[in-house]
Order: sequence, then structure tokens, then C-alpha cells
Amino acid sequence: MSGPARAQLPPATLERFRAGDPSALGEVYDRYSRSVWAVAMTVTHADHLAQEAVQETFIRAWNSAASYDPGRDLGPWLLTIARYTAVDLLRRELRPTRGGHEAEQDAVVEPPDLDGAWLAWAVQEALGQLADHEREIIRLSFFDDLTHTQISERLNLPLGTVKSRSYRAHRRLAELLAHVRDSPQDDGNQSAPRQRTPVGGARGEGRDDA
Repeated sequence: MSGPARAQLPPATLERFRAGDPSALGEVYDRYSRSVWAVAMTVTHADHLAQEAVQETFIRAWNSAASYDPGRDLGPWLLTIARYTAVDLLRRELRPTRGGHEAEQDAVVEPPDLDGAWLAWAVQEALGQLADHEREIIRLSFFDDLTHTQISERLNLPLGTVKSRSYRAHRRLAELLAHVRDSPQDDGNQSAPRQRTPVGGARGEGRDDA
């Protein structure tokens, strides 16, 4: 997760995409095709289906471009299309064939954790936009489950500095992940528990020692 954040598309490109400019579609593809493929691969676990899902995702996105709000990040909108496209392809692949011959697939396959794949991508994208020192605080407090005091000792920083950096990092991350709260729930399941994210918790600002 260290490394520079991937460049965001200019607002003018997003406006052109929404207006139906074919050259803008090429720029969108160049920026997001790898992310779309990663989500599709997570859902289908099959390279041929993932490749097909990438093509179908951009066709659907192009056909729906007029409904896109260029004032919001294109990634969440596009990756939502990608995961539903991949699900459609997976269901089609696993559907038993009808006729007099033996079914190609008669096993019941558990549906993939789409929300988990989507959330993982969204968090990675958001973390990539944080400054290095902010990303380090998030990593130690969330992924390594360290308290502010432990982080202070680990990084050899004053406790007050750790707390202020943690507050700013979590606030910034919460802003970057605001769209996650608005993402559609699969199959209308409104009661499914949310996964824990780096902005979870009572205030989303890390934790002090108990």
C-alpha cells in the first residue's frame, strides 16, 4: 500500500465521458480496466469470465454514461457496474443447460462475497490517496491493532502527534469512503452486517489504551 496514488481523471474527461465522447471512453478504460478486471476476477475466479466481464462492463458503462454524475468519483460507479456484470456472467456460466443431455453444471455454488470484494477495492483506492505518514498510522492502528501509545513507541513520535495524525487520517479516509455508505446492497439484503473498515468504530479515530 506504499507507492503513489493512481492519478484521477480530470473533470473535463469525466464531462466528456458523460457527453458520449469516444476518446474519453478510451481514457476511462486505460485508468480503470485493471481495477475492473480485478473485481471481476474476484467474483468469477475465472480468467475468461473476467475478461468478458471487463468488455461488458465498459459497454454497459458507455450505454449508461448519461446517468453518471461527473461531480462524483467515477471509480465507485464503474466498479459497481463491474461487480454486477461479473455476477450476471457467473450465474449464466453456472446455470444448468436445458435439453436432453446432461447438465454442464449441476452443483450449487455459494455466491461470492461481492460486498467484501467491493469494499476491499474501495479501501485500497482510498488508502492510496493518503499521505505516507497518514497511511502508516492507519496501518498500525487498524491492521496491526496498535493503540496510540504503542504507535507512539513504534514510530518514536510524541503521543500528541500520533493522536492528531490519527484524527486527520481517519477523517480524510472517512471522506474518501463516503460513497461506501451509499453503495447498493446485493439481493436487497438490508440487514446484512457491514464489514469492519479502517473508518469503523465509534468515532473512526483509532483507539487509546484501555
